[in-house]
Amino acid sequence: MSVRIYLAARYSRRAEMQTYAEDLIAAGCTITSRWIYGSHQISDEGLSLEATAIDRRRFAEEDYADLISADICISFTEPPRSTNSRGGRHVELGIALGTGKQCIVVGHRENVFHCLPDVAFYATWVEARTALHVLAGE
Repeated sequence: MSVRIYLAARYSRRAEMQTYAEDLIAAGCTITSRWIYGSHQISDEGLSLEATAIDRRRFAEEDYADLISADICISFTEPPRSTNSRGGRHVELGIALGTGKQCIVVGHRENVFHCLPDVAFYATWVEARTALHVLAGE
């Protein structure tokens, strides 16, 4: 059975996440993150419109189900205080921690939870990918 991985990142990084997903799929992993294929975009203006409430709920439910079905959550972070964002990736990491999933952070330690001893941290995707090779026994 392959390792099931959820990729968490800013929505604007979805094309980058697709390349990492392809890399992981080629290594025999299953990617559970539907959002990376571009179907979960809501404009910032749309966040306050009731007309999009159904979509927002569906996106949240899909992301939650995708995360719960994964074995590992890999969270791609940003330099602290470098951007304004909605922060869904932080919630996703919190859910992963709370449900006992293996958590990996790639990039920067944006908050104190990224410093927990059970959270693996790698500055780059290359470092994280190398560690995943070891995890998968390659």
